[in-house]
Amino acid sequence: QVQLVESGGGLVQAGGSLRLSCAASRRAISNHHMGWFRQAPGKGREFVAAIAWGSGITDYTDSVKGRFTISTDNAKNTAYLQMNSLKPEDTAVYYCNAISTWNTKSPLFDSWGQGTQVTVSS
Repeated sequence: QVQLVESGGGLVQAGGSLRLSCAASRRAISNHHMGWFRQAPGKGREFVAAIAWGSGITDYTDSVKGRFTISTDNAKNTAYLQMNSLKPEDTAVYYCNAISTWNTKSPLFDSWGQGTQVTVSS
């Protein structure tokens, strides 16, 4: 059974930082690329960041490059998203999921966690 539990969101002023965590079941994270996605109000879910299994190569959507950092602790079955220099346009519900293929960055599992709300005030 796949379990993904996101936490760490909150309300922060522009320029602030947050660190999101994704506690995953072993099946969800083991041998999988991992990613973070977000969904802003009235918009579809979009890719934010990914980290490759084994190599640790990372990739980010252009709007967060240089501000966000994705990492994993495989011993703890946990993925993280460090978010710095937050902007109001980063406001969204953030989700984690495994990545099906590196080139497309599409999510692997149909089931999602509850997400964690990030709100950035101006």
